[in-house]
Amino acid sequence: MRLLKESFRWYGPGDCVGLWEVAQSGASGVFTSLHSIPYGEPWSVGEIEERKKLLGECGLDWDAVESLPVSEDIKLRGGDFERHIENYKESIRNLASCGIRRIIYNFMPVLDWIRTDLNYRMPDGSTCLRFDPAQFAAFEIFVLKRAGAESDYSPEIVRAAGNFFSSLTPEGRDRFGKSIIDMFPGCKMGLEVGDVVKMLARYEGFDAERLRENLRLFLDEVLPTAEECGAVLAIHPDDPPFPVLGLPRIASSLEDFEWIFTRCRSESNAMCFCAGSLSSSPRNDLLRMVRRLRRKICAAHLRSTQITPDGGFYESGHLEGGVPMLDIVAELLDEQRGRLARGECEIPFRPDHGRVMAGDLLKAPPDNPGYSYIGRMKGLAELRGLQTACAAFLERDWHSQKNAKGLKQ
Repeated sequence: MRLLKESFRWYGPGDCVGLWEVAQSGASGVFTSLHSIPYGEPWSVGEIEERKKLLGECGLDWDAVESLPVSEDIKLRGGDFERHIENYKESIRNLASCGIRRIIYNFMPVLDWIRTDLNYRMPDGSTCLRFDPAQFAAFEIFVLKRAGAESDYSPEIVRAAGNFFSSLTPEGRDRFGKSIIDMFPGCKMGLEVGDVVKMLARYEGFDAERLRENLRLFLDEVLPTAEECGAVLAIHPDDPPFPVLGLPRIASSLEDFEWIFTRCRSESNAMCFCAGSLSSSPRNDLLRMVRRLRRKICAAHLRSTQITPDGGFYESGHLEGGVPMLDIVAELLDEQRGRLARGECEIPFRPDHGRVMAGDLLKAPPDNPGYSYIGRMKGLAELRGLQTACAAFLERDWHSQKNAKGLKQ
């Protein structure tokens, strides 16, 4: 049985983890993006081919685009959104003409993934990413000063937020705010508090239904282009998968994804199954989700989180925490076996968000927290071992069922 294709996140030529190091991890491909191109602008064939050539020189495939950003104008259907949508179609066509047909995107308003502590210390001395609800409440109430933010939290959380913020020095408060505001994957936008306040103001009056409708309209406009090119657009789950900043999240639960795939019925409408993002909500049953959605999964991020008593979470080891990784890998392997039998594509995955460990500080990029080299390589090795054992058992079970069926006939 063929294993899921091993890949690695790579942020481009400026990534302190080099492509030869990616190859040495055992991965055969990367998930990458052209981060230097501003949101809303088209990707040219020349720029795509240049990136593809870099990967090829190290024997690596471009397994998935992560990501082709959706601009705020598109999410809001305001400003320059019509031009941005046409540019998005052009980028899909150009990627497909270069043989890149697996495209990941997200529809999270204002901020991408959110953490409050980028160096949460574990008992063994390694560090990981953490979301602390009291710290995020402090960000909303005291940094952004968002009107009505206090009402989104319990009195206990608000008190804890005040205690946390008052414990910070002025310099510490500045670092804390910046660590949340400007953590867009692969690029620095130089955002300040005032910029985020203005961005939030544009969403005044938005609820989940309105944002969901804008996603539907976007997909109605770009999916025909993807179909023509044989490309797949895979939505990434919200991270974290619950409302933040007074804004809705619409890709956080099984019901959300079923709505997306029901309203936009297209073979090109798919998802990137991020086990870590989805596992940070106790409402999500990941095994049920992967079983219900597996035909729509075109790529996977395999990591785990541990939910904390205060409703927050931290990023645990890849085979630890709340994710039933063995069962999820078994489902994905079984799904891939069926696809390959039908002549369809394999499923690539990458280990996500590794810990900073074993003196990996030089390979723990400060601009891309969570993407240290050794921590991810450890996760990849663990997942490879899990896959290998799981595939052997599935293969044995498959042959046993086949033999039993033959005897009955």
